[in-house]
Amino acid sequence: MKKTITIMILLILFPIHVLAYSDKILIGGNPIGIEVHSKGVYVVGYEKVNNKNIAKDSGLKIGDRITQIDNNELHSIQELLKTVTEIKDYNLTIDRKGKEIKIKYKPEKENNTIKLGFFGKDQIFGVGTLSYIDPETKIFASLGHEITESSNLEKFSLENGYIYDADINYINKSRNGNIGEIHADVNNSIIGNIQKNENNGIYGKYTSNYPDLEEIEIATSDEIEEKNAYIRTKIDEEKIKDYEIKILSVNKEEETKNIYFEITDKELLEKTGGIVQGMSGSPIIQNNKIIGIVNYVVIEDSKKGYGILIEKMLKEGDQLLED
Repeated sequence: MKKTITIMILLILFPIHVLAYSDKILIGGNPIGIEVHSKGVYVVGYEKVNNKNIAKDSGLKIGDRITQIDNNELHSIQELLKTVTEIKDYNLTIDRKGKEIKIKYKPEKENNTIKLGFFGKDQIFGVGTLSYIDPETKIFASLGHEITESSNLEKFSLENGYIYDADINYINKSRNGNIGEIHADVNNSIIGNIQKNENNGIYGKYTSNYPDLEEIEIATSDEIEEKNAYIRTKIDEEKIKDYEIKILSVNKEEETKNIYFEITDKELLEKTGGIVQGMSGSPIIQNNKIIGIVNYVVIEDSKKGYGILIEKMLKEGDQLLED
């Protein structure tokens, strides 16, 4: 049986739960810049010092997240550099695949400069598509999947983050086996604060004036039909547009890959070659209601992809009101 490969394009139950989200939401489709900061510092590479791999030899591994140094919480690379000011043993607390590990670590001096022996990361920048804004609560959502840390392929541990308006420059087209991407200029003004990075999307509070977006009704999963629908997105300097797709199947039980679809719109296929990275978060519309959010592309057939049910994202966003 042929194996289908997909990639992301950028992831409490109660007996009775009254949803706080509105009957109608502001539907997105516009590109946004995404900036997230980590809880701690990720180890993403080694650097030899005096021809020795001091980081690896001390027990540090690629993908480790340093959360404390000498029992003090660590929030950024800048804090790490300000703390490590002399050659001595430091006590590091590491998160490795959810397990806490303690390591003694000693930097070295090379060319009269203190060297750590590893490359660190404390933030990620990217481009996605705004999915919706709830006009009553100001909660927004995007992506339909989690932001992952590339060094360990795990969910990025979020301290805080921001979204920005963005303008598309150009698109590298997708082709089967090679997924393209959106290139955009990101504006400096923050329009929202990211508060959650979950397996079904990123969520936060919109802090700017609402953009000129259409208010739309929300469909239930039972209303989705295996027929034509539309992706609302922006792929050039023109306005946000709707592009035709066909819903091939619906699986309500899947965690995030609920709506399987194929792009049929000739203009979209000509300009993008199918789904491209950065299109994550684009709303899916059927019968004048929002039914889901684009979140994955099928690598071997870039015309095809998946979407998550809008109900799932709204319920997740609703949790912000309870936190």
